[in-house]
Amino acid sequence: MVYRKHDGALHWHMSGRWLGADEHGAWVGCAAPFRMRRGNERPVLFRYSTVMLFPRDAWWTAAFNAEPADLEIYCDITTPVRWPSESEVTMVDLDLDVCRRRDGSVLLLDADEFAEHQVGYGYPADVIAAAESAAGFLQSALGANAEPFDRVYRSYFDRLAADAARSD
Repeated sequence: MVYRKHDGALHWHMSGRWLGADEHGAWVGCAAPFRMRRGNERPVLFRYSTVMLFPRDAWWTAAFNAEPADLEIYCDITTPVRWPSESEVTMVDLDLDVCRRRDGSVLLLDADEFAEHQVGYGYPADVIAAAESAAGFLQSALGANAEPFDRVYRSYFDRLAADAARSD
C-alpha cells in the first residue's frame, strides 16, 4: 500500500494481507503489531490491528482501527486508487482526513495543510472540488454509521484474525 504526495514523493507505505473484495472495494489488513513508514523515515510501530478499504472510483481510503486506537476510523482523502500490479495499490494523499472517534464524534483534520498544498502543489480545481466533496460525503457517512462504516468492516477483522492464526 503506497500513498504518495501530489509531486510523486513517497508518503505513507506499508505491507498487509489481502482479505477480499466486495461491493465497497478491496480490503487489506495489518495484524498487530505492524510497521508503517512515512517516506524514508524510520518505521512507526502500531500496536493495534487495522483493516483498510480501497474503494473503486472514490476519492478516499479508510482504515478501521482495533482498540486501543483512539480513532476507530481514519479516512484519507486521496485520488482514486490504482493497482499497478495485483500486489500493489497506490494513490495520491490530498492532505484532508475525516475520522471518527470511538465516542462517535466525527472530525475533519488537516484543512490547513490542504489549503497550503493547494498552492504549494498547485492542485487543479477539479481535484480540489473532488477532495472537498469526498470530505463532505465522509463526514455525513461516518456520522450516520452508513456502510461500510457500521458493521461490514468487522467481518474483515475476523478474516484478518483467522488468517494471522493460520500463519502462526
